[in-house]
Amino acid sequence: MGVDVNSEILIMRPREEVAAFSANPDNAPSWYENIKEVQWKTAPPLALGSRIAFVAMFLGRRLAYTYEIIDFQPAVRLVMSTKEGPFPMETTYIWEDAGEAHTRMTLRNRGSPAGFSSLLSPFMASSMRRANRKDLIRLKDLLEK
Repeated sequence: MGVDVNSEILIMRPREEVAAFSANPDNAPSWYENIKEVQWKTAPPLALGSRIAFVAMFLGRRLAYTYEIIDFQPAVRLVMSTKEGPFPMETTYIWEDAGEAHTRMTLRNRGSPAGFSSLLSPFMASSMRRANRKDLIRLKDLLEK
């Protein structure tokens, strides 16, 4: 069984500003509660094929993985993918105008846990959904200050 979690939020900032901040991997620890470290494996700036290593804590476990940017349309869409670890995953950001100087941001995580982790898919999905909501609220708070 796979995991596919969609979350969205309305942020009272222009789309270009929301996208520039959230798409910058260096900003991830400031709005993702579980991300503890970020390291560029390719030179910035972010582009198709960029590789970024992350260290995160999720469900009490330390996870280290490297995302590759597989789709990037600045201020429109960003898709990152990792095949590493027990939980290969794809993360998508979509930014849409939602009125004057407002942005609807969608955060989607989907993947297929392998081995023992596959038994935990329903629990992982609900945990990811909660974490994503919290992270998007944190992002909103940062950008609307």
